Formats: sequence, structure tokens, C-alpha cells
Amino acid sequence: MLDYLIKGGTIVDGTGAARYKGDVGVRDGRIVAVGTVNESAKETIDATGMVVSPGFVDIHTHYDAQIFWDPALSPSCYHGVTSVFAGNCGFSVAPLTADGGEYLMKMLARVEGMPLQSLRDGVPWNWTSFGSYLERVEERQPAVNIGFLVGHSALRRAVMGAAAVDQMASPSQLEAMQKLLHQSLSEGGMGFSSSQAPTHNDGAGHPVPSRAAAADELIALSRCLRDHPGTLLEFIPTVGPFEEKHMQLMTDMSLAAQRSLNWNVLIVNTGARAIYESQIKAADYAAAQGATIRALTFAQPVSLRLNLLSGFGLDALPGWAAVLGLPLAERMAALADPATRARLVENAAHPDVPVLLRAMGNFSAMTIEQTFSPTTKAYQGRALAEVATERHQSPADAFFDIALADELKTCFMPRLGGDDDESWALRGAVWKDPRTLVGASDAGAHLDMIDTFAFSTTVLGEGVRKRNLMTLEEGVHQITDLPARFMGLKERGRIATGWHADLVVFDPDRIRKGPIHMRFDLPGDAGRLYCEAEGISQVLVNGQVIVRNNQLTGTRPGTVLRSGRDTETVPIPAAG
Repeated sequence: MLDYLIKGGTIVDGTGAARYKGDVGVRDGRIVAVGTVNESAKETIDATGMVVSPGFVDIHTHYDAQIFWDPALSPSCYHGVTSVFAGNCGFSVAPLTADGGEYLMKMLARVEGMPLQSLRDGVPWNWTSFGSYLERVEERQPAVNIGFLVGHSALRRAVMGAAAVDQMASPSQLEAMQKLLHQSLSEGGMGFSSSQAPTHNDGAGHPVPSRAAAADELIALSRCLRDHPGTLLEFIPTVGPFEEKHMQLMTDMSLAAQRSLNWNVLIVNTGARAIYESQIKAADYAAAQGATIRALTFAQPVSLRLNLLSGFGLDALPGWAAVLGLPLAERMAALADPATRARLVENAAHPDVPVLLRAMGNFSAMTIEQTFSPTTKAYQGRALAEVATERHQSPADAFFDIALADELKTCFMPRLGGDDDESWALRGAVWKDPRTLVGASDAGAHLDMIDTFAFSTTVLGEGVRKRNLMTLEEGVHQITDLPARFMGLKERGRIATGWHADLVVFDPDRIRKGPIHMRFDLPGDAGRLYCEAEGISQVLVNGQVIVRNNQLTGTRPGTVLRSGRDTETVPIPAAG
């Protein structure tokens, strides 16, 4: 007898092949029959008028901490995501030294926008090795499958301590990092991640540890991966246009590892066309040398909610990190000082600031998204320039004064563009480009800042259904089989007999992401941006229903993925 019979649906199998009517039989966590299935089942799911697809795969999340207070990994689970990868950008939370937890949680609070109190209250920080961290995650019994890369900043901090943020590694320290990385990969780490993005600063406002690494260190650590099957690289080389040194570094890392590398993040809109068209050529540059590089790209226009409390994003502007890294009282005093303000405003408008960052200092084009005090309530939802005129101030002074009145909590939205029809058309073309992967969701991070976590329902709702940027078969392929094959996932990402029963049943005429709203459900009652999915009726992981009509069933059958066991090596051309 089957556990589930999904009856009468339209099967889109993930490979890009044409849809067809049929049934799917599930038993013991596997797909055991596809087509016309007559075997009886403990439960039959009527999929008439619905699409049955593989579960969606999200290769770029930061669920490393959230897994402890929310093993369902919401909202991803509601949006049909059945497998996720965390530990990206160098920010894993293992390996961990006895005194490392305090540093890592403050770093995550600053660089990934996770509330510090939630990290203190919701995470046990009771592991040392990467393997013991995975064991703690297994104890939480996740609802979805989850794998973790080994983060460079965690490695550096474990080996070098406080010196990790500003010192080159000595030969003995590099050797110790390599040994620790080998151990972590052998214990199940999915690969190696790192970042040299100027937007990445730690809790004290210093560059995160990985930014102090020389190219030789990155290449030497990448080389460790060739000894461990089913691993790969993730990296942020910079923010903005690439120079040849960035492309060569990523190429050298891929060649050293004999593994593919995906980099974050390719932003597509009409205003940034020259930049992204140049960046995407990094894949061609690497391919000419036998390496494999893929650009990870958003499923939607970029929208940022900036504030001076976390300072993320703003601290990439020249001279801002030092001020935003001050303790709160000192920071507020500095931001009230006219001379400090003048310096910050001048630096934000400097011609050397990359185009993609310049909008963060364009106060005249900002909207006041959310306020937090009676004196600022009337400004919520209004243009900052309009409010500044009312207050007889410059937009910059209004920006700082309103933020100070809210104790720096005010959320401002810069005008980044990208929601026009031409940008969407460009975005659809980039999704289909073989040099890219869709899904820079960042789920679990920047909780009050971005809403890219709903990438799957955005692709299928906005990209496929509303804008016809690709067929349904292409859209499903982009978020199932394509990322699964890139990551080397074994027997996931397709509807095929014998494969794991990670499945989504959805209405192709209704699927979309719901309205964005704030939800205060984190440890310490902290808030996060959130949205439900619309049009998804069932989500199955390893043959068990975890979500039914936007409600959790309470079942948590996810697997903590381990390299080599749950993934296989995807060779690059140079390996042949």
C-alpha cells in the first residue's frame, strides 16, 4: 500500500520536459510510481486542476541560527522549498571555539541583520566541531532538508582569534585552517564559502575575518575541497563591477578545488545593465580556463529597508562604518554632530562610490518606510524629500533627525528601480542564461531589510504566470532540477521513480507570494519581514506532508544533508 497517492494532477517533472497528466505514488519517502497508478494508498491527494512538481531548492540561505527556534524554516517551507543550503558568505556558526559564540552572534546581528537578542535566547551555542553542530541541528528535527557550507569567517576566528579581522594568516595558521576545513568537510560540510564584500563588517564595525584574507589563502582553502566528494564553493568577490583580478581569483578558486563556484549576487535592472552584463562574463572567463562559475541572481527587483541601528548596507559607504560601529549612545551623538553629518554626506556622494551603492546615499530619492515614535508617525510612508521640505531641512538632515527621534530604528527605502517592464524582461532572459542560477533568497537573514525569501513563488507567480517570461516547465526547472544538479544533490529535484519524494502541489493560476508584512515571532519578540504563499496546497518532504493549505502539519521529516552521502561531485571541465 502507498503512503500517498497524488491523483489526477498535471506533472511538471523538473527537467524542463513537457507537462503531462498523471498520478504520483509515494511510499517510504520515495516516489515509487509515476503515470497511471492504481495501487491503494493510506491517503489520496486530489490534484485535479493542480500542478505536481518537485520540491523547490534554495541554494543561498542563512538559516544557520533560525533552525534552532524554527525547525520548520518558515517562511520557506510555505513557499514550496524542500531543500536549503546555509552557511553562505563565510558566515557559518561552526566550527566554534569556547569564546567564539559571542563574536559570531554579534557578527551575524550586524552583517546578516539577525536580532542579537534572538541569537542569544534562541541558539544554544553548545558545539565546537562542525560535526557536533550538525548533530545539534539533527536534534531539532528540521521540516525540510538542509545542508551547510563551512564559512571562512568562522574558520579564521576559530584559528586566529581576535587577530582574524585585520591580520594576514601565518603559514602555521593557514595550515591550521586547512586542517580544520578538512575535518569540517569530512564531518558533512557541503563546501567552503567566503566573502570579500565591502558591505560585510562585524559587530564592532571591523571588516569580517574573511575580508583580511589574501588571494593565496582563499585558493589554499579551496584546494581542500578536491579531497571531499560532493562539495563546492560559494563566494562574494566584491560589490559592483568586476575587475579582472576578481574573475581570476574565482577562476583560481574553482581550479584549485576542482569544483564549481557560485557567486552572489547578480542584480538585473535597466540602470545596471552595463554592470551585470560585464559581471556575467566571469563565467566565460572561467570557462576558458576549464573552471566553472555561476552567478546567483535575484528573482525580483531589489528593495532595501535601511536603518542606522544595524547600519547594514550604509556601512559600505566610505567613512560610515566607523561611525555606525560605535556604541548606540556614542553613535547617536556622532550622528547629531553637524561636522560628522557633513563628512558622511560628502562621502556618500563621492564619485568613486559604486553605482549600486550610490542610491543608499541619495537621500532625496528615499521613502520613509516605517517609523517608531509618536513624533515621527506622521512621516511613515512618505517621501523623505517632501518631509524635509515641510521641516525646512535638507533631505540629509531630515534623514538623520528622524532616525535620531526613533533611536535609529527608522526604516528608509532607497529608490533602486527595476520594477519596470523592461527590467523584468531582462531579468527573465538572465534567468534562462546558462551562466546563472536563480534564488539569491538570503532567507533567514536581513530580517527587517529584504523580502527575497519568496523567490520560488515570485518566479512562478510573477515570472511565469503574470509576465510570461518563461513557460511553466522552464520556471519549475529553474528552481528544482537545475539547482539540484548544480549542487550535486542525489536523487532530488525531479519527479522520477526511485527519487526522494520532495513534492509540491500548487494551483498554476493562483500561485504567488502574498503581501509583505512584519511578524513579531522571533525569540525576544523581535520582528521580521514575512509573507505567506498563495496557491500552494501541499508540500511534501521525504514522502511526508509538512504543509497543507498554508498550515504546518507538525511533521518534521527533513534530512540534515551531508556532503558525499547526500551529494555527489559535479566535475568541472578542467577535472576531465
